[in-house]
Amino acid sequence: MSAETHYLAVFTSDKTGPRWRAWRAMSETEQAETAPLGVAAVAEWEAAHQDSIVYQGGPLGPTKRIGDDGAVTDVVNLLTVFMVVRADSHEAAARLFENHPHMSIFVCDGMEVMPVLG
Repeated sequence: MSAETHYLAVFTSDKTGPRWRAWRAMSETEQAETAPLGVAAVAEWEAAHQDSIVYQGGPLGPTKRIGDDGAVTDVVNLLTVFMVVRADSHEAAARLFENHPHMSIFVCDGMEVMPVLG
């Protein structure tokens, strides 16, 4: 049996923070020129880590929350993009994302990595 475990990796981004403000301050032309560079860099990262990627995941959209009272509300959270990876340890799973383009070219400011239990 392999020692590898699956991990849920979620990129985070404070949509009111400095990285988003900087992105919004860019002109549409600057954003249009930057986005393809980021997409290409992400594709390159994914190719380099293809053996570790279990599920590619993708961007996360607007969030609805249902409370214990049954009320459904729109909420803003830090969750931005997700994927599932495999690694030999929790630390190794987290380290897969060092210098990831979502945090160097795009607006993500962190990564949360947790084992998928069961």
